[in-house]
Amino acid sequence: MMKTNAMRTLERAGISYELRRYRLDDDADLAGQVAQALGVAPEMIFKTLLVLADDAPAFALIPAPTVLDLRQCAAALRARRAELAPLRRVYELTGYERGSVTPLAARKPFPVVIDETATLWPVIGISGGAPGCEVLLAPDDLIRLLVARTADIAR
Repeated sequence: MMKTNAMRTLERAGISYELRRYRLDDDADLAGQVAQALGVAPEMIFKTLLVLADDAPAFALIPAPTVLDLRQCAAALRARRAELAPLRRVYELTGYERGSVTPLAARKPFPVVIDETATLWPVIGISGGAPGCEVLLAPDDLIRLLVARTADIAR
């Protein structure tokens, strides 16, 4: 597999990561299937959601088995409201298809908020920017690279 822009971004920043590949059966519960395929706790796999905070795009990263608390997400992004971006806008705004969205190397740098539980793990998994591609890395490295905020945004 060729390197993705997400992997190149990590390498340019000097951040070590482990690339893991997987296959999925269907579109249902993508993040949960990824955790199972990689043999890690589902809470270690973080799904990247594109949100519109006061209509401005931002990324929210939450553990696979959880759902996004939009009110908390808005507060973390210092916005009045937040909503999930419509699926049709995800590729347009990020350059990534559903299931491969990553906060690394998106078309434009958007603000990022990561659920605070990320820091409880030595490594977390996020999409590597291509279907069937996950990168495992230290959450502190990811937070520093993305200048991300951490907050209690998952339920």
